[in-house]
Amino acid sequence: MIHIAAWEMCAHLMTGAEQILPDDGVLYLYGPFKQNGQQNAPSNEAFDRSLRLSNPDWGIRDLEAVEAIAQQHSLRLDQVIAMPANNLSLVFRRI
Repeated sequence: MIHIAAWEMCAHLMTGAEQILPDDGVLYLYGPFKQNGQQNAPSNEAFDRSLRLSNPDWGIRDLEAVEAIAQQHSLRLDQVIAMPANNLSLVFRRI
């Protein structure tokens, strides 16, 4: 649900995961994500606009930016799984 939280909360989530997950432990994220800076569907573009109108700190996050923060906290993106309604499941593993 990092699309309905301020961007800095993503880093806090990764910090917490790094501290509490055992080696090979899983952090699972689900929701809409941009890939390569692009929305994967027009409905996600509209959803992103509505989120940002509700709260400027909210918005659909870029997968590569999330992955970069995860790597800084000993988390490796293990799987990206396409889900219904233009969402993704992201599976990170503690290394």
